[in-house]
Amino acid sequence: MTQAAAPEAMATEKAVIDDTTVDGAPVAETHATTEAHAAPEAHAKPKALGMDATMWVALAMLIVIALAVWKKVPAMIGAALDKQIAGIKEQLDHATNLRKEAEAIKADYEAKAKQAAAEAEAMKAHAAEEAKLIVSKAKADATALIARRSKAAEEKIAAAERAAIADVRAQAAAAAAAAAEALIAAHHDAKADAGLVDATIAKLN
Repeated sequence: MTQAAAPEAMATEKAVIDDTTVDGAPVAETHATTEAHAAPEAHAKPKALGMDATMWVALAMLIVIALAVWKKVPAMIGAALDKQIAGIKEQLDHATNLRKEAEAIKADYEAKAKQAAAEAEAMKAHAAEEAKLIVSKAKADATALIARRSKAAEEKIAAAERAAIADVRAQAAAAAAAAAEALIAAHHDAKADAGLVDATIAKLN
């Protein structure tokens, strides 16, 4: 093989390799097979009486709506809803009345609590005033009792002193009389006594 023919042989071999896939199949055949598989298959939609499934569904919906209107279903639904609304309104009115009653009871309780607190304060003040009066009266009674007992004790002491003084005087007079009698008996006789008696009688006259 000549040197000029060598490059041509290499170019021909390279072209064959480029046109061949890994499994040895020609590239042109591979592309044709891929395109044949990639093309979507056309399916025919089933029809009945000249209408497909979408049209039958629409017709069924229209029939259901017509039956509902014919049987007055909307009116029945509206009546049921109105009944539920009336029940809910009645429950709300009842709850409102209960709330008003609870508020009235609360206000009454608060008023009674305030009144009870005021009455308790008044009773407390009255009790304190009565306690002050009782203490003051007790002090005055105690002072008067002490004064009365002190006066009675002083009177008893004075009476005892007077009785003691009188007793002492009586004893002194008795002693003096006894001493005088003894002296007279010792220094005077019957004649002298008669003269003293006469003199004393004369002084009385």
